[in-house]
Amino acid sequence: MNTWDPQAAGVVRFPSGRLVRARALRHPLPPGARPDFAVYLLGRRPAQAGWEQRWVRWPDFWLPVNETEALDALREAWLRAEAERVEIACQGGRGRTGTALACLAVMDGIPPGRAVSFVREQYGRAVEAPWQHWFVRHVARKIK
Repeated sequence: MNTWDPQAAGVVRFPSGRLVRARALRHPLPPGARPDFAVYLLGRRPAQAGWEQRWVRWPDFWLPVNETEALDALREAWLRAEAERVEIACQGGRGRTGTALACLAVMDGIPPGRAVSFVREQYGRAVEAPWQHWFVRHVARKIK
């Protein structure tokens, strides 16, 4: 089982025990273990990395261009995080990344109204725009 060090920077522990690393792509890759799988939330396709990745087209400060594809990628991330090192990242590591983490929290059983608070407690500043808060609540019924 390849999972993150729970004490490593950016690692969020969900109630199920799953560990997901969140980060800003504008910063260098942190030292240590590399992801097995990543979901990158960007307006443009990211450069290839040395691990499996999925790109979710998600412009900065907005919502994913394709909700179905975004939820599919997040479901895969949540499932794989049970036994693999999964990374969620956007350019700044806050708004889109925080919104995705809040969606993972709902998948993990946290009530939608508590998901953003949970992410902020675990990760710090996250979910920047009102429509990102809306997105977590909106998709909650689809991601259970």
